[in-house]
Amino acid sequence: MKVSIVIPNWNGRELLEKNLPKILVSGPDEIIVVDDASSDDSARFIKKFKETKLIQNEKNLGFVRSVNRGVEEAKGEIVVLLNNDVSPEKDFLNPLCTHFEDENVFAVSCHEPNFSWAKATFSDGFVVHGPAGKSDSPHISFWASGGSAAFSREKWQILGGMDPIYHPFYWEDIDLSYRAAKRGWKILWEPNSVVHHDHGGTFEKYYSRSYRECISQRNQLIFIWKNITSEKLFSKHRKALLKKLLQGQLWLPFLGTAFKLPQILERRGLEKKENKIADEVIFSQFN
Repeated sequence: MKVSIVIPNWNGRELLEKNLPKILVSGPDEIIVVDDASSDDSARFIKKFKETKLIQNEKNLGFVRSVNRGVEEAKGEIVVLLNNDVSPEKDFLNPLCTHFEDENVFAVSCHEPNFSWAKATFSDGFVVHGPAGKSDSPHISFWASGGSAAFSREKWQILGGMDPIYHPFYWEDIDLSYRAAKRGWKILWEPNSVVHHDHGGTFEKYYSRSYRECISQRNQLIFIWKNITSEKLFSKHRKALLKKLLQGQLWLPFLGTAFKLPQILERRGLEKKENKIADEVIFSQFN
């Protein structure tokens, strides 16, 4: 199967200078960089590499739309997403791609040192997620990282890609993986596909911690309202959310989510129609 690597970029010229040469020697069939209307000289730098296809957004569209545009243009059956702050080991592709011999695999996450496969629980009405314990073998994962993972392009298109409702960032890869899992597809983590990820290499320069925290909280609410279709689990969420609001917590994220309620309800209706696996079954895999 052919492999395309898609790299979203926004004012990441210095990161590309460090990481793009390492990506070039990793052996993909295609490399696409989607430049999101950078104000630095990223585009000029990318054009130096003739083996790289450059897509330039005329205006800043954000992470999700840039990634979706790159995947749409990709020719490979397997699409590997790498943030511009990710530096892969030379032989990272083969361990990822072998998993797609199983037609039920949707995505496979790379191994970032100090992290492993991702787990999650539905606890006190909210989704609690994070890295699990170390493993030397491939493992099921709650999500595949949008910054360092391989995806079945065919299944990606069936899902419609990442959802721009999460703009500007956070939870879009968890949402995509969860929707895939509820359709019965596999999300895995591969320990032998090693990459080094400087998390927040771009975001931390332009967004404050308080803003990023607020967006993360808002997007968790969007995720739950959109995807948790179990009446039992959603009832627990309603009670927990009301308690937090009465305590003066989460008001700004709540209002931001309520503003998007018509879009959320439309998507929730679609998920109810397409789901094959219950929410409880998904979370039970990580208990």
